[in-house]
Amino acid sequence: MTTRIGLISDVHACAAPLREALSIFRQERVAMVLCAGDIAGYGTELAETVELLVQGGCTAIMGNHEVWYLDSPAGRAKNSAAVYLAGLPRVWESVREGIRVYAVHASPPQSLNKGIRLLDEKGGLLAAEKERWTALLDGYSFDVLIVGHTHQVFAERFGSRLVINPGSTKFNHTCMVLTLPDMDVRIFPLSGREPVKSWNWGMMTGRGLRAGKKIT
Repeated sequence: MTTRIGLISDVHACAAPLREALSIFRQERVAMVLCAGDIAGYGTELAETVELLVQGGCTAIMGNHEVWYLDSPAGRAKNSAAVYLAGLPRVWESVREGIRVYAVHASPPQSLNKGIRLLDEKGGLLAAEKERWTALLDGYSFDVLIVGHTHQVFAERFGSRLVINPGSTKFNHTCMVLTLPDMDVRIFPLSGREPVKSWNWGMMTGRGLRAGKKIT
């Protein structure tokens, strides 16, 4: 048997590309949809975005923008979106078709900000970064690692391990379908746009600073 998983990340309160991705996943008959965090931030349609995720039965994990939103006046007001975001776990892990899958927003075991950057600004693979992350991920037991955060689109083999970032539905215009157990990955463009493999949003890499607060 095979299992297909729809992958999205960094939807950033923008409903239209998320709605399109969910439509693609229905057409592809995925068994589940996984969102790798950063549901909030940048966009203005957080309530609608959360409603789409809930209606779509999506599994989601927390990102750094969820932490920032929950610490804002809107988040502290305990609206329905805030209640949903506050209940998200930092990681998701499962065994599907004998394959161990682990998802975290930035990097394992539970970082929301130490992102895995494998591509340069033009989308080319950074061999030194792949080598560095190969060493950092050594010892983990998962077969597939799913991350977001860096607004990069990749599915790279680290030996027998596969590391996937489906990219941002808003900024990279992408979603993915992962098929198990063969660990095949397909990229789908969104919004009628050419996929952007690497979208640099100008944040300070690795520092995780916003309003004087550090998120790990």
